[in-house]
Amino acid sequence: MFDLLLIRCLFVLLLALCAWFFQPLQLAPAPAAGFGVVLGSAILLFEIRLRRMSLKRLIGAAIGSILGILGAFLISMVLRQAVTDSSSTIPFLQIATLLLMGYVGLATGANKGDLLNLSALGGVFGEAKSQNGSTFKILDTSVIIDGRIADVLETGFLDGVMVIPQFVLRELQMVADSSDSLKRNRGRRGLDILQRIQKMPNLHIQIVEDDFPLVKEVDLKLIELAKMYDCKIVTNDFNLNKVAQLHGVPVLNINELANAMRPVVLPGELMRVFILKEGKEPTQGVAYLDDGTMVVVDNARRMISKTIDISVTSVLQTTAGKMIFGRFDDRTHAVHDPKHMGKETAATGV
Repeated sequence: MFDLLLIRCLFVLLLALCAWFFQPLQLAPAPAAGFGVVLGSAILLFEIRLRRMSLKRLIGAAIGSILGILGAFLISMVLRQAVTDSSSTIPFLQIATLLLMGYVGLATGANKGDLLNLSALGGVFGEAKSQNGSTFKILDTSVIIDGRIADVLETGFLDGVMVIPQFVLRELQMVADSSDSLKRNRGRRGLDILQRIQKMPNLHIQIVEDDFPLVKEVDLKLIELAKMYDCKIVTNDFNLNKVAQLHGVPVLNINELANAMRPVVLPGELMRVFILKEGKEPTQGVAYLDDGTMVVVDNARRMISKTIDISVTSVLQTTAGKMIFGRFDDRTHAVHDPKHMGKETAATGV
């Protein structure tokens, strides 16, 4: 980042020196140097804006500009033949037409550039898409704080470059510095997860400085960044998932991955669960699997704090995950509580 800033400063300085030496527009040396600084700053602003545009939009803008300039050239030829006025009317109309057609072509081409399919062209464009956009994964704040992304990355199921925007780091730091102890602990957990990810030897982490000052919400910034790099967002935020899909941005949801990896349970199978608390109904007990799946067990309220075998009666799939319903029958199902097991052993004489 420092090298790029140094190059930009040298560029503006050289342009100011050239303007001071050649004195464009018949200006004195000092005003000419000032003109060079202003021109160089404008060029740098234009360059920064171009860096935020995707390759598709750059190609679309270039094609639109060329077509606009060609159209302006044809129109200027017609004006030269149609208008016989020898005053400055024709040059003014030609310049106005050139600016108008060039601007319209540039704006229209950039706006419609996302419709281009560069991968179909193959060659450099196909390789650029496969080596850059398709391998970039942007991590959002929620998935970093959640922490499961570190376990997924350690397994190697996600490849490519993990992109962490600078505005996500700022949000994490704000959460870690919060006066609320719960938020502060969540933010510090997120920073610890980032340190853990950075220490993984076979993983490449890239922190990008790209920002969108006109966009206030972090979720919308992530969507704009994903559009710019043509890549995916890794999250477990339900709302971000839906908004990104509306914008046509692909999303990798950790919660959906966890739901897909939960063990398949069929009605009639036996399960061993630990009854943690009572359920809503008078005879129900509630247990949880290791992955967080809730298990509601009939006739298990008196088995709280005990490990028992149950028979699965049904499985309900919801947007939040799976819910398993089962039934405990003390005549056929075993109780694995240590005290209870000791009584059973003494009674049977084993």
